[in-house]
Amino acid sequence: MSQRDYDDVPGTYVLDSRSYRKGYNLNMFLMTLNKSVHRDEFASNEKVYIDKFNVSEEQKQAVINRDYLQMLKLGANVYYTFKLVSHDRLQPQLMYGKMSDPELSLEEFQQMMLSGGRSIEGNRSKKEKQNG
Repeated sequence: MSQRDYDDVPGTYVLDSRSYRKGYNLNMFLMTLNKSVHRDEFASNEKVYIDKFNVSEEQKQAVINRDYLQMLKLGANVYYTFKLVSHDRLQPQLMYGKMSDPELSLEEFQQMMLSGGRSIEGNRSKKEKQNG
């Protein structure tokens, strides 16, 4: 598998040709949450509903656990993942905090953003972080 420039950026999970196939079924599930009839069916029994989409066990667990970062690692599109956050009626900042490494609470994420965002130091490349 060929390396891409962004492979060296810590915490970067780009939906590209390498991850697209892996996340296809997961993304198809997430997109169904656009419609209320599907949200209702999902809410009534999450595991049964997800099983309709032939997602991997690891992907299903990430959804059930609301492990948004793991969903990205398993090929989910961040915009489609947001459908799950909306379904749960949560603030987007909660998802963003949970996607952070280390994970941040909603309050910690909001404070970080109010303070000017994440420092670029140590976040530009994995090599930089290893050598730092």
